[in-house]
Amino acid sequence: MSAGIWISATGGAYPVADRPSEARPPGETSAARWKGEGVSDSGDLERTLRDALRGEVDFGAAARALVTMDASNYRRVPLGVVAPRDTADVSAALRICADAGVPVVPRGGGTSIAGQATGTGVVLDLTRHMDALVSLDPAARTAVVRPGLVLDRLREAVRPHGLAFGPDPSTRSRCTLGGMIGNNACGAHSVAWGTTADNVAELEVVAYGGAVHRIGTGWAGAPPGLRELVAGSLEVLRTGMAAPAGAPFTRRISGYGGLDALLPERGAQVARAFCGSEGTLGVVTEAVVRLVEAPRAPALAVLGYAGEGAAADAAAGLLPYGPLTVEGMAEDLVPGAAGAGLLPRGAAWLFAEMPDEAAARRLARTADALDTLVVADPAGQRALWRIREDAAGTATLLPGGGLAWPGWEDCAVPPARLGAYLRDFRALLAAHGLRGTPYGHFGEGCVHVRIGFDLVSREGVARFRAFSGELADLVVAHGGSLSGEHGDGQARAELLPRMYGPRVIDLFGRYKDVWDPHRGMNPGILVRPARLDENLRFEVLPRTGLAAEVARCVGVARCRSADPGAAGVMCPSYRVTGEERHSTRGRARLLHEMLAGELLPDGWRSAEVAEALDLCLGCKGCRSDCPVGVDMAAYKAEFLDRHWAGRIRPLAHYTLGGLPAWLRVLAALRLARPAGALAGLPGAARLAGLEPGRRLPGPAARTFTRWWRGRGPSGGAGEGVLLWPDTFTEYLAPQAGRAAVAVLEAAGLRVGVPPGRVCCGLTYVSTGRLDRARAVLRRTLDAVGPVRGPVVVLEPSCAAALRADLPALLPGDPRAARLAAAVRTFAEALQEYAPHWRPPRVDRPAVGQTHCHQHAVLGDAADRRLRALAGLEGGLSGGCCGLAGNFGFERGHLEVSRACAEEQLLPSLRAAPPGAVVLADGFSCRTQIAGLGGGVRARHLAEVLAGALPERNPAQERPERPL
Repeated sequence: MSAGIWISATGGAYPVADRPSEARPPGETSAARWKGEGVSDSGDLERTLRDALRGEVDFGAAARALVTMDASNYRRVPLGVVAPRDTADVSAALRICADAGVPVVPRGGGTSIAGQATGTGVVLDLTRHMDALVSLDPAARTAVVRPGLVLDRLREAVRPHGLAFGPDPSTRSRCTLGGMIGNNACGAHSVAWGTTADNVAELEVVAYGGAVHRIGTGWAGAPPGLRELVAGSLEVLRTGMAAPAGAPFTRRISGYGGLDALLPERGAQVARAFCGSEGTLGVVTEAVVRLVEAPRAPALAVLGYAGEGAAADAAAGLLPYGPLTVEGMAEDLVPGAAGAGLLPRGAAWLFAEMPDEAAARRLARTADALDTLVVADPAGQRALWRIREDAAGTATLLPGGGLAWPGWEDCAVPPARLGAYLRDFRALLAAHGLRGTPYGHFGEGCVHVRIGFDLVSREGVARFRAFSGELADLVVAHGGSLSGEHGDGQARAELLPRMYGPRVIDLFGRYKDVWDPHRGMNPGILVRPARLDENLRFEVLPRTGLAAEVARCVGVARCRSADPGAAGVMCPSYRVTGEERHSTRGRARLLHEMLAGELLPDGWRSAEVAEALDLCLGCKGCRSDCPVGVDMAAYKAEFLDRHWAGRIRPLAHYTLGGLPAWLRVLAALRLARPAGALAGLPGAARLAGLEPGRRLPGPAARTFTRWWRGRGPSGGAGEGVLLWPDTFTEYLAPQAGRAAVAVLEAAGLRVGVPPGRVCCGLTYVSTGRLDRARAVLRRTLDAVGPVRGPVVVLEPSCAAALRADLPALLPGDPRAARLAAAVRTFAEALQEYAPHWRPPRVDRPAVGQTHCHQHAVLGDAADRRLRALAGLEGGLSGGCCGLAGNFGFERGHLEVSRACAEEQLLPSLRAAPPGAVVLADGFSCRTQIAGLGGGVRARHLAEVLAGALPERNPAQERPERPL
C-alpha cells in the first residue's frame, strides 16, 4: 500500500502513511516501526526488565489485554506492562526498551479519548506506585506530585488550606496529574485559571534511553539541541502559531501547541512547552504544580436561552464579569437527567459560576436571557453541576438507544465565533446523516460532542473519515483548534497539517526528534501519525451476541474512582483492590479481548476472564452508575453460563445456585429445625463448598406461606396487592413477610399471595445457570397466571430480578413484560396505592444499607419518603455491603467481602447514635451486618413500621428463630 498525500488547508503537501510501518522518513529507527515482530524473544526483554526494576513487570495476556484501549475508539496491543516504583525504575525501563528498539507509552488513568494512552511496545502504568503527593507548600502555593496521583486526591489535600488546582476535568475522580500534563487538560474552570500548562512550574522528565531532565523556565535541564532548534525557528514560532487576529484564543491544544512558549520573549518556558506532548517526548516522573486560592462561597448563575445558538452567542459576553467558568448545554442533553427539573425556562443553558452570590446575582440581572436562576446553596449547586458532569456519558446515548463515540470530543474556536461555528457544525452533521449532542466550555469556545458514527461497516468508516476531514476544515475556517482540551492522539493528528501548515508540522517533527531522536516514545501519535481510521477497536469484534454490549464501555472509567460519591455503588471490588482488572472497565476490556480472540484465544473458557469476573459481586451498580449503562452482572452471568457449559461446576454453584430448591425440600420434609442446627456447626460451610469462615443462616421453622394459609383471608378492604413470597422471605426471614402484611393492611390494602410456587430465578442467574433460570421463570409465570394488580416484592434483589432479568431472559413471552411492569417495592406500593396513608411515627435515627440492586434497578426515592414520614431520620449507607448474595459465601471471597463492608457500611454502624434503628431490606445486607456488625440486628423497613403500629396485629408475632 503506498503512502497517501494530504493537502493542508494552506495548500501544503504532507505525507501520511497508510500504515505506521510504511512511508517512513530515511533513517527512522526500529522503535518507530516496531509492531511486535521486532523483538525475537519478548521473554528476554521481560526478564531483563524484571531483573532491573523494583516495580512489577507483566507480559501476560491479561495484563496486556487490560491496556489495549483507553477511552477512545482505538486499540493497540502492547508487548507488556510495567508498573515502575520510582524515577530510577522509569529510567531503567526506558534504557532497556531503547536498547531493544521497543517503543514505550506512559499511561495514567487511561481516560484519554484520542488513543494516545495505547501502544504497541511497553506500557508504563504510572498509577500503581507513582501516585504520591510528595510535598505541599501552602505559603508558596505549590505542590510536588508524582504522575499517578489522581486529581481529586490533590484537591482534597490542599482544600484545608483554602487552595485548589485550577484545571478540573469532569474525570477528576480518576484522571491523574501525569495524564493531565500529557494532554494539557483544562476542565470547566480554565476561564479563570487556565490550562494545566498554565499551572505547571517544573517537570522531571525521563527521555527514551533513560536520561533524566529537570526542566522549568530557561534552558537548564533541556535536552541538547533544543535551544538551537528554537534559535533557528523564530519566524515559524512567531507567525505560524499565532492566534487569529482580533480573536483571543487560549484553547490551542493541538499538536505541540505550546511550542511558542520557548520564544525568548516568553522566557523559554521549557516545562510549559512540554505539556500536551501526549507521551511522545518523554515520561513525566515528578511535577511542581501551582495552586490557586479557592473561592470561599462560589455561587452559580444558570441562564436559560431560546436555543443552543443563542446561548453560544451570549457566552463570550459574560467573560467581562469575571466568571470562574461558563459552561453550556442544550435541551437534547438534559432529558432524564437528575436535577433537570431545577433548570430555569429555556431550551439551552449557560452555567456561570461566580466568586460569590452578589456577583452571580449581578450577572443574572444584566444577562440577556429568557430566565435565570441563582443558586448559592452548595447542595443545590452540586445537583445542577451533576447534569453537566454526567454529559460525557449522557452524550454517548443517542435517542432511540444508539451509541455515539468520541473522536471529535473537544474542538475549540474563539468564543466570539462559537455560535456561528455550532450552527455550521449542526449543518455538517445533518449533511452526513449523523447525530451528536454538543456541550462544553462555552466560555472558552471548547465544544464536547460524541457522534453516532458507524465504526463497524466499511461504508460507516468511510463516512467517519470524510466527515473528519470536513470538520477539521470547518474548525480551521473559524480560527480554531482541532483539540481544545484532550489532545489529538490518533483521532486527529493526521489532520494537523490542515490547521498548522507544512512549516509548523516540520518544526513539530524536529522538536520531537530533539527529545526523542530514536523515535521510541509513543510512535504514531502527533508526529508521523497513524491514520485516523485504522486500529479501530470495533473491527476485531464479532458482529453479534455479547460483543455489542461489551463495546458500550467507552472507557471514561468512573468505575475506577476511589471516591464513593463519584462512583456510586460501582465498583466495590476495584475500590478494595485498586486493580484495573477488578473495575467494570477492566472486565469489559478483558471480555472485549476474549471476543476478539487475539490475546485471549480460549474464548468462553478463558481463565483470565474467569479470574477477573470472580471478584465481580454482581451488585449491578454499573447498570446505573456507569454513564453508558454497562451491566457487568449480566455479562458475568452469560460468561459463567458458557464457561461451564458441559462441565461439572464448582460445588457452590449447586448449593447456592440451587438454594430455592434445597430450602423447599427442607420445608416440605419438615427438616428446617435440624437443618438450622447443622448450619450453625463449624465446618458446615466447607462441606457445602462454601467459605469456611462464614456461618450459614438457618431456615425458619415455619415458612411465610404456611403462616399465611393458617391466618385466613386478608383483613384489608381496599385495592388488592399480591405479596410475592421470594425465597428469602419465604424460608429465611418470614417475619419480614408477616410485618409487611400488617403494614399493608393497616394502610387499607387487601393482600394476597400467588396461587402457586414462584421464584424469580435470581440464584440461578447469579451463578450463570441461565437455562435453569429460564425454566424456573416459565414455571413461575404459569403459576402466577394473569397479573391484574401490583406485585409487592420485599427482597430488593428479587424485585430487581423480576423487573430487569425476567424480561431479558424471556423476551418473547409477553407475560414476562407484564409481570415485570407490575413489580413494586414495599415502599412503592404504599406510595402508589395508599397515597393518603401515613405510617406510624418511629422518631428515631436510622442507619443501615440501601441494597445495591435497589440502587441500580429499582431506586429508593419511595423508601426515603416513607422513612421521612415515619420520622426515621438519616440516610442509609451507600456502596455495597460486600455479601452480595452468593458472593460473600464463595470460597476465597471473605477478605474482599469484609473490606467492602468496611468501606461505608460498618463505619456508619459504628458512628450510629444511641437508639438508632438499623435498616436493611436486603437479606444479604442483614446477614452481613449480623456477621460483622458486632451483634447488631438489622431489620426490614416493614418490620420497623409494623412494630410501631398502634395495635398489635397477629402478623407482628416474633420470628420462630433468630437469624
